[in-house]
Amino acid sequence: MERGTPGVPTAQAAVAGRIPLAVVVIDGAGLVTHWSSGARRLFGWRKEDAVGRSAADLLPVSGALPDPDEAPGEGAHGQGAYGQTYGQGAYGQGEFGADADAPVDAYDAIGPDLETSLDGRTSYPAAGRARVSEPGRPRTDVLWWAYPLVGPGPERLLVLAADAERLGDESPVESPDEGAAPERIAPGFALHTEFDDASELARRFPEILPSMSVSEGSRIVSQVLELGYPVLEFSRHDRVPVTPDWGVPRRAERRARRRRAAEDAAAGIPVQRRPEDEADDLEYAAVRERLEFLNEVSGRIGSSLDLSQTVLEVSRAVVPRFTDVAGTYLREQVVAGEGFPDGVPDATTLWHRVAVEHTDEPGRWDDVVPVGESMPFPVHTPFFQCMTTGEPVLVPKISEEMGTAIASQFEKRDIRPLINNRSMLVVPLKARNVVLGFMVLLRHPERALFNDMDRVTGAELAARAGLVLDNARMYTYQENVAETLQDSMLPHIAPRMAGCDIATRYLPGTLLGRIGGDWFDSVKLPGSRTALVVGDVMGHGLNSAAMMGQLRTAVQTMAALDLPPAQLLRNLDDLAQRLGEQYLATCLYAVYDPIAGELCLANAGHIPPVVVRAEDGRSDLLELPTGAPIGVGGVPFEAVRVPVAPGDRLVMCTDGLVEMRGEDIGVGLATLCESAAHPAASMDAACDTIIRALATRGGRKDDVALLMARLNGIVSESVASWQFALEPGEVARARSVVRDRLADWDLADRSEPVELMVSELVTNAVRHSRRRPVELRLVRTDSLHCEVEDDDHTLPTLRSAGPDDEYGRGLAVVDSLSREWGASGAGDGKTVWFEVSLPARHRGRTRRTNTNDQ
Repeated sequence: MERGTPGVPTAQAAVAGRIPLAVVVIDGAGLVTHWSSGARRLFGWRKEDAVGRSAADLLPVSGALPDPDEAPGEGAHGQGAYGQTYGQGAYGQGEFGADADAPVDAYDAIGPDLETSLDGRTSYPAAGRARVSEPGRPRTDVLWWAYPLVGPGPERLLVLAADAERLGDESPVESPDEGAAPERIAPGFALHTEFDDASELARRFPEILPSMSVSEGSRIVSQVLELGYPVLEFSRHDRVPVTPDWGVPRRAERRARRRRAAEDAAAGIPVQRRPEDEADDLEYAAVRERLEFLNEVSGRIGSSLDLSQTVLEVSRAVVPRFTDVAGTYLREQVVAGEGFPDGVPDATTLWHRVAVEHTDEPGRWDDVVPVGESMPFPVHTPFFQCMTTGEPVLVPKISEEMGTAIASQFEKRDIRPLINNRSMLVVPLKARNVVLGFMVLLRHPERALFNDMDRVTGAELAARAGLVLDNARMYTYQENVAETLQDSMLPHIAPRMAGCDIATRYLPGTLLGRIGGDWFDSVKLPGSRTALVVGDVMGHGLNSAAMMGQLRTAVQTMAALDLPPAQLLRNLDDLAQRLGEQYLATCLYAVYDPIAGELCLANAGHIPPVVVRAEDGRSDLLELPTGAPIGVGGVPFEAVRVPVAPGDRLVMCTDGLVEMRGEDIGVGLATLCESAAHPAASMDAACDTIIRALATRGGRKDDVALLMARLNGIVSESVASWQFALEPGEVARARSVVRDRLADWDLADRSEPVELMVSELVTNAVRHSRRRPVELRLVRTDSLHCEVEDDDHTLPTLRSAGPDDEYGRGLAVVDSLSREWGASGAGDGKTVWFEVSLPARHRGRTRRTNTNDQ
């Protein structure tokens, strides 16, 4: 105890004292939501019996005690710090009930008084002194303080109470006159600025609410300190600021009692258990049960990085042990594995219902709140309060009014029978101060209402679940980023090229970080040829995917230059060595000439391709010089020419399809040959047959790239070629022969634009060629392909000719009239080409292929 604040007269000095306090929180409906152990000792009710019941039934206080020294009618009331009479107003006479001799109905007066305060008509604290009169118990002189608490959340009333008789016997507070009993002890209020020990009191005051969450308790204490400290006033002279006195720490006290009981039992002394011992044991058991529950939940969740699996684990961990219904909502961006904007959610934020777990009869919730629905939540709902504040929201019982407000957002569905009169707890799922979602927990009416301890437990549960969900979200997000990166680097190959049909498949790896460096590609070449490429960068992850993108771009660029296969791999190997030592890859490069019926292939450490012969359905691995992987350096590459017939199929894949841990690669290659030769109705069906035979085997971990080309060839009747001398008069003959051939092919309607473009290209070739005659070739497939070849190495470029320029308009004409055009260099000159679309009646008629797609 402290007495005599310096600089203050003794009669007005402030002293500090600690007294045991009972703490009760009452909601707007007059129901108890918090009941401390001190309240149990003072009023006799256990917390399990008190929480959720009407305060009028638990706090039967008869009224203010008159002071014998005061005039009749004045009452035992002092003057408060805010000029309000203690015991009067909303929390005055009859605050805790009526007189002991009054009828029971008089206790109902507590309800309207509380509602009046919570409506904002009384914004000041109140205090008083009263008697607890309960059958079977002696009357207790009680000092009480009441604080109206406002937002966020429902408005409530905080009641602090102390035993005045114990204060007189055991309190360390001394009266102003040493050794003399005080004339009167009255509860009151005082601002913290009146006391030098304000900081110490503020530090100790949160101990009043030991079982509440830190944020909730701090918010309540801050309001209490703002309204004024509870004080005791002795004979209107000394005021004692009250701080809670818990005495010896409970755990140490419990151990000490048990030690003494054990010593007494060993000495043969009978051991009597006190009610306090049983209550402490019950409280200890309750806390231990909550901790065991949280530990069990932590062990059951987080077994997978799959977001949906994690949500199910969290839902099933709390039902039915902690709650009867658990609905989980996540931000739509979380479900999609995407990022979302910073800041708190608002009324437009969409929340995706990802799980509803319950103990009701099957299907009862499915039609009203189906999983997979997305919806926003209005600002008046407890869900909005939870997701914006990031704090749990406790609704002891959902009233008819609240149930109607919640049900208003469910169009044409009445959710009120499922939620009305149930206790609800909404807990946020957040990580790194970001709200990812929330869980709505509901208990059946016959089950105990959610209380403050449940709110703390739910908050801890949500914190652990939020961390696990965030890990799953980040993994899903990174997987989506990696897959998007890889998908963007994989080409979208046209299913039909000049003289061949193409089908592809790509399968990601099955390990974590499954993104890899496998790729395939096709490139259109001069002479109606097609380059087919399959490659595999060694390793996995984003680096491999980025390396794959660089090598694929390099292959496309060098293929457009019409480099021979062996030279292309040589240049690619040099590039990989310049990029870095870690650039290692295998690559198979093939060029198909549909007119000559020939494949030209070169291999850089890749597994060999398979050729399926259309004649007899036989499949063989092509024997190619293996070569060294790209990036090794110093190893020559060789090209091999293989004749093919119309209808033959070429199958190229990466080693992830045929390799399996613990199995010889020869087994996979044999299975590849067998499955590739299996009859199929289409190219896609043939690819699926190979995938089913190889990729679905257990143990596959690497990614897979598969490319299949059906080599249809081009019949000689669809190819026409001419040579022209280096004379200007040959341009007219070129137009003439093209006109006649198009007429023979029933393409006279395409003659005029084709003649004009041929005239421009042949004119340029005649002008710039040196010795060799100009060659012109027309190829009719699904489109009309025209090529002009000369011995000049300078590639033409598109120019913007002015009004007075004599040259520079030829390629502009070709660019405007053709579907596409291009130019490529060769060892002895260059080739300029263009394509023109054909009418639908000509498509598919000019290919030379078998009707049996085997």
